[in-house]
Amino acid sequence: MLIDQLVKFWIKTHMCIGQSFEIFGPWSQIHFIENNGMAFGMEFAGRFGKIFLTVFRAIAIGAIGWYLYTLIKKGANKWLVVVMSLILAGAAGNLIDSAFYGLIFSESTPFDVAQIFPHGGGYGTFLHGKVVDMLYFPMMHGHFPAWLPFWGGEEFEFFSPVFNIADSSITVGVLALLVFQKKLFAKPEGIEK
Repeated sequence: MLIDQLVKFWIKTHMCIGQSFEIFGPWSQIHFIENNGMAFGMEFAGRFGKIFLTVFRAIAIGAIGWYLYTLIKKGANKWLVVVMSLILAGAAGNLIDSAFYGLIFSESTPFDVAQIFPHGGGYGTFLHGKVVDMLYFPMMHGHFPAWLPFWGGEEFEFFSPVFNIADSSITVGVLALLVFQKKLFAKPEGIEK
């Protein structure tokens, strides 16, 4: 969560919206955008949806935190603790953006870099901050074959979402839960169910 926030602060205070630079080549970039909602730039039902999503995140973080506390207390599988910690840290990182960035930053625009603690206040109110995204990996560009229904001949890009470190943490944690659930939730030998 600390690395996520440090990177986001640097991006907000050093780059304009839409500004990009290559990391290892054109297929790996830092590309600054902001979104009002969920992972990978998805949105959720306007201003009311934003409040709902932020409150839901806070409740989920509380529940995951409590679950993590009980896992540690019970001496659960250390990898399960690591996986749940990844999910918790990612959710907390994006919650910080949503809850506080509107209060502490000026608006990021294509022409102006945001200022921290601007005179007159930030661009939004509590729970109405925008989530900073910056990781962009456009690995392949092309066109769908003309014979393909619905998308035939249309341009595509793989992998087009722009995301952040917190999104990555949540995604890795959830995928690990799904792929390794039998190992993560297995009872240690010698302990009865």
